[in-house]
Amino acid sequence: MEDNTPIISFKDADIVNGEATVIYGMDMEIHPGDFVYIVGKVGTGKTSIIRTIIAENHLGKGSATVCGYNLRDIREKDIPYLRRKMGVVFQDFQLLMDRSVQDNLIFVLKATGWKDTEAMTRRISEVLKAVGMELKAHKMPHQLSGGEQQRIAIARSLLNDPQVIIADEPTGNLDTETAEGIMNLLTGINKEKGTAVIMVTHNRQIFEKYPGRVMVCRDETCCEQESGEVIDLDITI
Repeated sequence: MEDNTPIISFKDADIVNGEATVIYGMDMEIHPGDFVYIVGKVGTGKTSIIRTIIAENHLGKGSATVCGYNLRDIREKDIPYLRRKMGVVFQDFQLLMDRSVQDNLIFVLKATGWKDTEAMTRRISEVLKAVGMELKAHKMPHQLSGGEQQRIAIARSLLNDPQVIIADEPTGNLDTETAEGIMNLLTGINKEKGTAVIMVTHNRQIFEKYPGRVMVCRDETCCEQESGEVIDLDITI
């Protein structure tokens, strides 16, 4: 790999949820092109890691850099700029239900500083085509299936050409066939564009079928899966 600088780096970092430390001494590096799963039982700190990466939760002790920003001393006014370098996909899609797909995406572009109408229209066409939804721009979210809504959410995450996509249980509300479609989409973006992906999941079948690095949260730690290690999860789907 030409550029070995990590996009995300945590060193001896404590991950907190509110005032409580949920993970102690985490080391993690994410490089361009990585596909990394964060797995573990309910309540082991997986989502707290995601919230720390996007600067929603403050960092406990240790150090962390994300997309060039130091989380130890990031200023409040810089957090929106940090988040523009990332695409975030949630389990429940988080689309604005009172406006069309096109207007959902326009809202995000305007909120992140885009002003040129032609450029916005062009970029929306590009990301919708990338997720196979180019004919759905004028649909309302309630007119789409769950899988289609998640594809739109992924398109939204691509708008600003992020360095990394962070997906928190993106297949959690989807049936197996639809979930596989979403995984094929995410792994395709990862391979074709070199966009790093960090994905929280409970679904053992997914991280066994679509190989990547696996970070395991348990006993107030988060460490990379060892070779041959069997991971104990609450849910096997």
